[in-house]
Amino acid sequence: MDKIGFIGLGIMGTPMALNLLKHHVELHVYDVRESLSDHLVSVGAVKSTPKRIGSTCNIIFLMLPSGGIVKEVLFDEDGVCTAIASGTVVCDMSSVAPEDSHFCSRLLQEKGCFFLDSPVSGGEPKAIDGTLSFMAGGDDMTFQKVLPYLQMMGSSALLVGGTGTGSIAKLANQIIVNMTIASVSEAFVFATKAGADPEKVYKAIRGGLAGSAVLDAKLPMILERNFEPGGPIYINHKDIKNVVEEAHLIGTPIPLTSQLFEIMQVMKVKGHMGEDHGGIVQYFENLADCKVRKQDI
Repeated sequence: MDKIGFIGLGIMGTPMALNLLKHHVELHVYDVRESLSDHLVSVGAVKSTPKRIGSTCNIIFLMLPSGGIVKEVLFDEDGVCTAIASGTVVCDMSSVAPEDSHFCSRLLQEKGCFFLDSPVSGGEPKAIDGTLSFMAGGDDMTFQKVLPYLQMMGSSALLVGGTGTGSIAKLANQIIVNMTIASVSEAFVFATKAGADPEKVYKAIRGGLAGSAVLDAKLPMILERNFEPGGPIYINHKDIKNVVEEAHLIGTPIPLTSQLFEIMQVMKVKGHMGEDHGGIVQYFENLADCKVRKQDI
């Protein structure tokens, strides 16, 4: 039986780990915030450290905030790779730059280990109900070994191509998701400022071509003024920054995404980075001096 390690128990990681435990997986967990590990231990996990996970587990999942933290957890003193056994599979589900994935894959190969970059889409609600979508980069043998566990945490898992292509797919996903949020925000600030009831406008257009999963997920939250993070702005800000840097590296113009990044920079300056990315609406509201909300709020 596989021994599974899981490092990173934040907004996404905790419910993902819980879904693995529901399938009676032997799960060894670690987070810098010990209280998060303790919660998982109370429902059947084994509390551990990166080094012990490296020496104990043959499949290791990472769900961390950035590529820099991934590298620290894997390769720093007392990291996973100080004790990792040959043949171990590391599956990084974090949203990172493609070059981070290539770096990790190369160093793990030198230790006789295998690497899969497999970021997720769906946010906290789908992490909780186990319907995340995984986009993976790596070789098919490694993907097949990890696939049963991805299926415990999600409803869709696809091998996109070689190392780094999972991360590329995630960045493309983030362009679409965050650009759609910005478009929804601009549209509903326009409708509100023009005197229309935004909730009725939503109901009128959601069944047409303007309808989308993003619209249905974010507009009700905006109407309720609920910016509790399912997908915090700081994570999306980091991802869009990675998009801009990768696009410049490969020579691809991204005029709309570049403007989106500047909008997120404003949100950072204004102190909104811990809010849900639906909170981007506040940028447009400040420009127009109006708020999108239910009329009875």
